Formats: sequence, structure tokens, C-alpha cells
Amino acid sequence: RMSAGFIKTTLLALTLGAAAQAFAAEKPKLVINIVVSSMRADDIDRYASNFSSGGFRRLTEGGAVFTDSRYNYMQTLTPASLATLSTGAMPSTHGVVSRRWSDYANNNNVYLTADDDVTGLDCRDGKGCHSPRNLIAPTLNDAMIQADSCSRSVTIAIDPESAVIMGGRSGFSFWIDDDRCRWATSSYYTPYLPGWVKEYNDEDLRARFLTGTWQSRFNKDKYINSRHSSIVMLEQMTKETRPRQISGEQLRDIEKIERTPVGNTLLLDFAKYAITSMNLGADDHTDVLNICLDTSRNIAERFGPESVEYEDMLYRLDYDLDLFLDYVCTLVKDERSILVVFTSDHGTSPSYDKITDSRKRFNVRQFEVIVNAFLSARYGQGQWILGYIDHSIYINHNLVYDKDMSIADIQNEVATFAMQFRGVSHALSSTAMRTSYFGSGYAQKMQNSFYPRRSGDVIINLMPEWIEEREECRSHSGSMYGYDTHVPLIFWGAGIAPQRHDEPVDMTSVAPTTARLIGISEPAASEGTVLKLK
Repeated sequence: RMSAGFIKTTLLALTLGAAAQAFAAEKPKLVINIVVSSMRADDIDRYASNFSSGGFRRLTEGGAVFTDSRYNYMQTLTPASLATLSTGAMPSTHGVVSRRWSDYANNNNVYLTADDDVTGLDCRDGKGCHSPRNLIAPTLNDAMIQADSCSRSVTIAIDPESAVIMGGRSGFSFWIDDDRCRWATSSYYTPYLPGWVKEYNDEDLRARFLTGTWQSRFNKDKYINSRHSSIVMLEQMTKETRPRQISGEQLRDIEKIERTPVGNTLLLDFAKYAITSMNLGADDHTDVLNICLDTSRNIAERFGPESVEYEDMLYRLDYDLDLFLDYVCTLVKDERSILVVFTSDHGTSPSYDKITDSRKRFNVRQFEVIVNAFLSARYGQGQWILGYIDHSIYINHNLVYDKDMSIADIQNEVATFAMQFRGVSHALSSTAMRTSYFGSGYAQKMQNSFYPRRSGDVIINLMPEWIEEREECRSHSGSMYGYDTHVPLIFWGAGIAPQRHDEPVDMTSVAPTTARLIGISEPAASEGTVLKLK
């Protein structure tokens, strides 16, 4: 006779086993992470009247929309935020604070993804030597493939840094070689370029994408923004079924890809080709496709978020997104087997205007020279400042030590002196970051961006709407203000019901939430909490 306890235990085991099987069966077969660079949270609502039902609105009306999702740090730059999205950690943990930093030991610049020990594949003369060896924290891709070696991941971006950072150490990462305008990778990921990528590169991409005129998607009177400088505005609706793309106005092919909507079209076209060629989502082992749309950032920086060019780019992206999602749903068929995570790496500042905002530009080179002159006047001539990189001032530690001085004292002096400059709102020294804990406010956001081995000696934050002086740059990111930190966040598919959440969400939650939906452990350095979805 079986005891009652044995029967209960057996029934419990069967129930848990059935639940586990049910959960496993509901796991998405294909996860698609889409990151639209420099997209503000309110862009989807602002331009919704001109969006189709199958692009952005397909996601907002059919998925889980988080209206108050923000990055809780100052360094809202593409590398830092892509690392946060892929690892679930703050820059203070994952260590990606900029594209480059100064090595205090030898005063040389270190570039985040540059690696002379690898060879670029399908790059002229083997250039394009990029790898993730400088990445510290594991990504969602790494966690997924560690959990299931049969899973596959592909990351694509125009910019090699975006592809490398979002992808991590596992799977494939592809980017556009700026010399030949072909899809490339490096020997870190594979000893040779896959045949399907070669086949795609052998097509006449110029004829397919890089001809025609960038003209407005709609009639002129349908646009909300009014500022424009290069786009051809239509007075009457055309009969074209496919929006034409770009003007050849003295732009090199790579510039056409980086600075016009054709870059997004090309990227999503290659994404479709990757899904088909690698049979992503075709079996029960979850695959991941990461799509980083860098072109949107370049358009926002060049023309500003209030421009017709930026608005038109979103309408064209909506069109391309509609086609892309239709393609994916046709292949995978069951929407519950697809998970789309849609977001942005950061927003962007209001447009700088030379006439009305002439004072809202921070001259980096002038700042470096004056700070160096200040230290030379106090302590003797020398190269005291190694440089200014993305809101960080790097001091020459070797010179400080040679003079037997205190680096902490120099840092504090520079931080105090920096506050005298027009446009600077806050300045904190590296010593203050390492020795103090800031639980809220501006200092917390600056500390969350600080990684001791890579960040500068003094971190500064500019006043609202101020940006650094850059050629052909109307708008930029990299601040703690809402226009940079507040971004869209949508989870669509995977059986998720339409829903709207207005509670605050930290963007470190994206990776652990996605991991939970896949049914794997969150990335090792993840700090975010799992979001509740219906």
C-alpha cells in the first residue's frame, strides 16, 4: 500500500513537472531586441496620427507599454546604455562609460572595442579589428548561450561598437565597414565570414538602397515639425508604394547609410536575411536577434528632434518596421513564439540654434586649455590635463606623482575650478565618487555612471539644454535630464496581453525581465528587478 504522503509527493512532482513543461512550451522561440537610438519616450505618441497600424502602433496597442522607463545615470551615451540594456547593470558595474578612456599608467587612449589581436573580415586590408575583450559584465546573449549551447544569437548595427557591446562575447556580431559599405565582422566571432553574409554583400546594395531622392513620406501639411534643411517636401501625395530614400547630395555611400533613413531600411532588410539564413526561431532552442538602429541617432544629432528630417525618419522606420514584423510573423507564424523588446539607448537634447541658443554650447578644447593653464600657474608648467572625454577630465597622474603631490587635492581643485565655467552645473571628483555614497539627486546619477578604472578624475554635468561644441551637431545626449533619460519601453508577443504601466521603471530591468521570459537566469551582473507582465 502506498502511503498518503507518498501519493501527495508524487502528485506534487507531476504537477510541478507539468507546469515546467508548460512554461518551457510557452518560451519564445525568437527574441528580437530593437533599439532605436536617440528616441524619446513621447515620440510614439507625438507622431502616432501618421503611423501605420502595423509598425509602432502594432507594438503599443498589442504589447506591454511602460510609460515611465528611465536610465538612472548621467552618462546617457550609446555605449553605456547599450551595455545597460544587455547586462542589466549600471555603468558603475558594467564598466562601459564611453567609447574611449585614458590609461593612467601610460597616458594612452584605450578604445572600447578596438583589438589589434583580431582581424576584420570583409574589411579593406583587414581593418575593423573589433572585439568584446574590454567588456566586463556578461550580456543576455552570454547568459542564454551558457544556459543552452544550441541557442544562437545575432547582433547587427551600422556602428561596430553598437554591435559588439549589445552582442557581448557570444554569438555573431555584424556591422557596416565604412570603407566598402559591406557587412563585416572580426575573427573574434568566426574564422571566416559566413556564406550567407557574403551572398548578401555580393548583391548590388547601392542600386537597391543608395539611389533616389530623400523626399518626404507624406504631404507637407501632415508634418508636425516645420524645421528642415535638406529633405524634399511633397506638395501632393505620390503613388509610390515604397518610400524613396536618399539624396546623393555630395555624400559618400557610408554617409548616406549613417545620415539618412536608408540606414534603417538596410539594417532591417539584413535582419530579415539573417533570420532566414540562420533559421532563427525555427526550433525549440530560443534564439536572439539584436537590432541597433544607429542611423536615427545621427539624424537626430545632425538635424535635431524638432526637424522634419527626424520626423520623416520615424515615419519611414514605421513603414520598415511594419514590413519587418509581417515578415517575422509569417515565418514563425505563432506570435506567442516571438518576443519583441522595443526601446532606445537614450533620448536627445532640444535642438541647438545658432541664433537663439548661442550661449548654450560648451567649448571642450577651450576648457582643456584653461584648466591646464590654471594648474600650470599653480604648480609649474606641464601637461597636467590629458584630455576631456565625454564629460570626464583626465589628469596626468604620472606628472602629479613625479612632483610628489596628492592626486585627491588636484582633483578637488579642478572640480572647484570647473564650476566657474559657463554651462557647468555640477562637478565631482573621482575621490568623492569612490569614498562617498550618494543616495539620491544629481550626485547619485553621476555616481551610477562612474567606474573607477576608466572614468576621469573629474566628472562634470552641463546645465539643461547645453551640449558640447561639435561640428554639424544640433542635438546630443549624455545628461541626467529627462529628454535624455526617458525612453520608450515595450514588450510585445510571447503571450503578453495588451497593457499599460505608468509606474517608474529603471532600464536595468530590461535584461532580467527578458531572461525571465526566456526561462534562463539573468546576466550575472544584473541589478534590475523583473517587471510584472500579464
